[in-house]
Amino acid sequence: MKPNRDWQDRARDLQKHYRRFKVDERILLTGHSHQAWPDVAFDGQMEAIEDAARFVDDKWSVAFEKADRVRAGYARMLGDISGEYVLGTNTQELLVRWLSALPLDMKPKLITTDGEFHSMRRLLDRLNETSVEVVKVAANPVGTLVERIIDELDERTSAVMLSGVLFQTGRVVPMLNELEDATNDRGIPLLVDAYHAVNVLPWYLPELGLEQAFIVGGGYKYCQFGEGNCFLRVPKENDWRPVVTGWFAEFATLHQSPGSEVQYGNGRWAFEGSTYDPTSHYRASAVLDFFEQQTLTPEVLYAHYKGQQQHLISLLREKDWPDHLTLPTDELDTIGGFLVLKTAKAADIVQGLRQEGVFTDSRGDSLRLGPAPYVTAEQLKQAVDALHRVVTG
Repeated sequence: MKPNRDWQDRARDLQKHYRRFKVDERILLTGHSHQAWPDVAFDGQMEAIEDAARFVDDKWSVAFEKADRVRAGYARMLGDISGEYVLGTNTQELLVRWLSALPLDMKPKLITTDGEFHSMRRLLDRLNETSVEVVKVAANPVGTLVERIIDELDERTSAVMLSGVLFQTGRVVPMLNELEDATNDRGIPLLVDAYHAVNVLPWYLPELGLEQAFIVGGGYKYCQFGEGNCFLRVPKENDWRPVVTGWFAEFATLHQSPGSEVQYGNGRWAFEGSTYDPTSHYRASAVLDFFEQQTLTPEVLYAHYKGQQQHLISLLREKDWPDHLTLPTDELDTIGGFLVLKTAKAADIVQGLRQEGVFTDSRGDSLRLGPAPYVTAEQLKQAVDALHRVVTG
């Protein structure tokens, strides 16, 4: 199968913007884990240093403008006009603040899945060792996941927490709108991890029926922002009082007279943190501008990724593979930005591919192949040829 010419030409053209990461000298199939930064990220990083040197402690007004740019970027990627965005260094710190606001003493039950990413999984596993009951619903089969979560809802449930795209399998969770309806009817908060959906799928909250949901995610993967660029999307009129609270949250209550209890603003302000390194937001702001200049919208990127995935599958099917390796069978519109090959030798294959100059990763028996916009059709063929050598050599 010939690759679609649109994404093939674009990938070749994009490579010149990623010189520092040498994307033309090595094959980075880590697009689902971390992507290369465009060269403009270096300019953003330097701008942060220059502003710090120029303005000293007065830099914060400029830094907050960069943060607002990042908030607006996430809202645009999610098609969101009704939420507010708290920024954090990682999803773990944002989840801690969020969990600290739940009435776990009165409603000690949390519902999640057995397919969650490490930050959420570890936090919930530890809570499950306390008086909190964490119910893990099997992530597969994904088609009935929402229905099975709804069956677990009861008056003891404090919240539901799950991914919109499963990080091990890449499968998109369907019927999230039904889950939001069910949780809203019962007054139960819903938090969706969108890390594998943001800027790789046209994953828009109004269309998904998730306008009342909390959304957590970040820019280390498909946004190419690098570390330190995570977010928690908060419904606008939310009035929670998290126990884990930073002094930035006081910015929303400066006009209020001090009371006998800690004051909180509405929306994102209740979840704000404290002093942070703004360098990551400078970098992300520069990358956002680059994506806009290149017209790399979620719709464009979705078509690009699907073209790459289809080409990869076609190349894989042209070869004979040993019995221990199973090729992907999912329809492309049911998965996120990466392909999963099943093999008990996944970890060993990752190391073998690294020796061939092909970078990818594995989770258990899942070998994950994640293209990125700058990966060309020629590189995908080289990667499949290398994979074949590794597993048959």
